[in-house]
Amino acid sequence: MSDHPPPPDSRLSPAAARRLSEYLRFARALTSIDGTVSSVELAGAVGVSAAQVRRDLATLGHLGQRGVGYDAAGLVAALRRTLGVDRRWRAVLVGVGNLGRALLKYRGFADHGFEIVGLFDTAPATVGTTVEGLTVEPVSALAAAVGRLRAELGVLAVPADAAHAVAEAMAAAGLRGVMNFAPVRLRLPRGVSVVTVDLALQMEQLAFAVQFRDPTG
Repeated sequence: MSDHPPPPDSRLSPAAARRLSEYLRFARALTSIDGTVSSVELAGAVGVSAAQVRRDLATLGHLGQRGVGYDAAGLVAALRRTLGVDRRWRAVLVGVGNLGRALLKYRGFADHGFEIVGLFDTAPATVGTTVEGLTVEPVSALAAAVGRLRAELGVLAVPADAAHAVAEAMAAAGLRGVMNFAPVRLRLPRGVSVVTVDLALQMEQLAFAVQFRDPTG
């Protein structure tokens, strides 16, 4: 399905991988000025200690120089390679409702190497329409389309009551990973990775932080 073999297991914890993504965001902004970045600057941007930054980046190899810091361009390249985003990923989106259409308009996917190459839905009124230059196909066509589109990832933006069945269809079609926007916990076959983005849960956490924040902080 892909001309790119999967990268070897880097043994990074999910928390460490998230920090590497945050380092990448910060370092990318510096490449246009051909700069360097220190562990202290990265720590301040991400909200961790400089020692934690150095431990995290040590897993990437010998990149920094004491007293000088890290070359921003070299650091970006190493981070992209470690995170697996040093090439383009082709993805399909299932669920072309309000949320799905909003996700299609998000240019950050393309900027970071993710290309939506196919759209799928179950609503007869939506199937056959064109959205952002792509024709919406029925979910029943997913299995045949994934190989044709050379897609590896899927974005799931369907209602909660349909999420399990559609996610299983995505896994059966050969997708290797699913970004799930439905507020349910998915259990997919071994070898299919799932990342869930629960917007309501994040709002609950925000409400908690605001309600119980230290008034002196």
